[in-house]
Amino acid sequence: MSDALEQIHLQIMWNRLLSVVEEQAQTLIRTAFSTSVREAGDLSAGVFDLEGRMLAQAVTGTPGHVNAMAASVGFFLQRFAVEDMAEGDVYVTNDPWQGTGHLHDFTVVTPTFRNGRPVALFASTSHVVDVGGLGFGPDARQVYEEGVRVPILPLATRGVMNETLLALVRANVREPDQVEGDLYSLAACNETGCRRLLDMMAEFDLDDIGPLAAAIISASEKAMLEEIRALPFGVYRNAMRIDGYESPIDLVAEMTIGESGIDVDFAGTSPISARGINVPLTYTQAYASFGVRCVIGSAVPNNAGSLAPVRVTAPAGSILNAPDPCAVATRHVVGQMLPDVVLGCLHQAVPERVPAEGTSCLWIATLLGGHGVAGTDDKDETENPGAPFTISMFHTGGTGARPGKDGLDATAFPSGVRSTPVEINETIAPIVVWRKEYRADSGGPGRLRGGVGQVMEIGHIEGAPFAISAMFDRVQHAPRGRNGGADGTTGRLRLKSGTALRGKGRQRVPGGDRLILEMPGGGGLGDPATREAPRVARDLRDGLISEQAAAAHYGHAEPEGQEGAEA
Repeated sequence: MSDALEQIHLQIMWNRLLSVVEEQAQTLIRTAFSTSVREAGDLSAGVFDLEGRMLAQAVTGTPGHVNAMAASVGFFLQRFAVEDMAEGDVYVTNDPWQGTGHLHDFTVVTPTFRNGRPVALFASTSHVVDVGGLGFGPDARQVYEEGVRVPILPLATRGVMNETLLALVRANVREPDQVEGDLYSLAACNETGCRRLLDMMAEFDLDDIGPLAAAIISASEKAMLEEIRALPFGVYRNAMRIDGYESPIDLVAEMTIGESGIDVDFAGTSPISARGINVPLTYTQAYASFGVRCVIGSAVPNNAGSLAPVRVTAPAGSILNAPDPCAVATRHVVGQMLPDVVLGCLHQAVPERVPAEGTSCLWIATLLGGHGVAGTDDKDETENPGAPFTISMFHTGGTGARPGKDGLDATAFPSGVRSTPVEINETIAPIVVWRKEYRADSGGPGRLRGGVGQVMEIGHIEGAPFAISAMFDRVQHAPRGRNGGADGTTGRLRLKSGTALRGKGRQRVPGGDRLILEMPGGGGLGDPATREAPRVARDLRDGLISEQAAAAHYGHAEPEGQEGAEA
């Protein structure tokens, strides 16, 4: 076979492998019990070689799951050697330091066998609705309070499920059917990947995928290094302050761009928190490397080869390298800020390619109802506690303005998850979402406007009290604009009766009252005075800015009804 035909043949197999992992992910979505997976896409799926190197990931999924899972498979192989695995074996963990950063994520690894020999590993991760403990939130002081912790163990041995493990998990969670169902779903999606890989190997007459793996990793690393070497070499520094829990947190990064790749060091970052916002190192590495890859090598498929030239470190004991047994349940609140920090470094090297800061961390509202959950002994709660429920509602504010485009409104970046539909939330929990609308004037003004946030108003359908486990940021510190663009608007949460609530921690919504979430907007990009008049007119028409904001920030607006420019 000629070199050209061999390269075409290789590319066909590589594309087929990407299709295999995408079908793997779709199986997880179709069979998942938790709304965070089924509706929001909070998951990851991928295929690995027998050395634990990720070869392909599904497009569906979050960077935190995918990139942390890439490191997690190595821990599985330290616990169970490939030569000791058998057909039908499945392994599982939710250990934050050997998985994807907190107990709510279960990672499952399954070996694939062809003709009695192991040929590959499939891994998948999903966020489950509950793991017991205090519930999904930042209030714990140690990981032991956050729920049941499963070390790397067999989920199935030679095709027989580990009923002892399943019984233990069921006994420690508030939603046993959903959690057990999600474990079966994870195993099922890996099985789909195994079957499709075997079909592919038979079609291409492959006895093993070693040569394909080597080619994929080599080509990806080479392509990534070519992009990095086209950058101006140097050392770039950036810092960003966010809300934290007890006190504000400083995220400090030093990026070194050189011949062998990009090194990101978070020395100078704030120390660990006493609460559950700490970040295990694998999650830090996942989102920091993603921040780099949003701008550098974004067209190169994500695998061990393309990830290798981006090296991320954080000092032990900092909030970005929190040791066991720190509380880590809401590590996303800090970890999802890291792309903005890294992009601030890259802005100094390639300013024309970097967006402004956005809301970044998801605004996940975990609501709990039933006896005792609101944390008081008030008579209305003891006599009318309402039906017990636990639900996590995935929503977000606006992203920062992008090079050449406005920011995205009420869109999750960097996580990429979807907002859970109102109708789904109202079906599975006794809540009513009375209002869900864009938050006008929340996007930072600029030549390119920051994306706007949203406003949600939530009540209990029976008028009973309930609790919110708040895990929000950008309430005290706004997303910053770039190149003369203004900052976005900070978020706010309150009761309809007027009481202001904290950005983090479990808090009570009294019976008959309603919870109001006002989510942040992204920062603007460029001088607002240079924004084109048709764009301002379009924003006015769509209700994204008010007439007062148009006059104050832009100084002009087109007559009502004029066609606006495309974003």
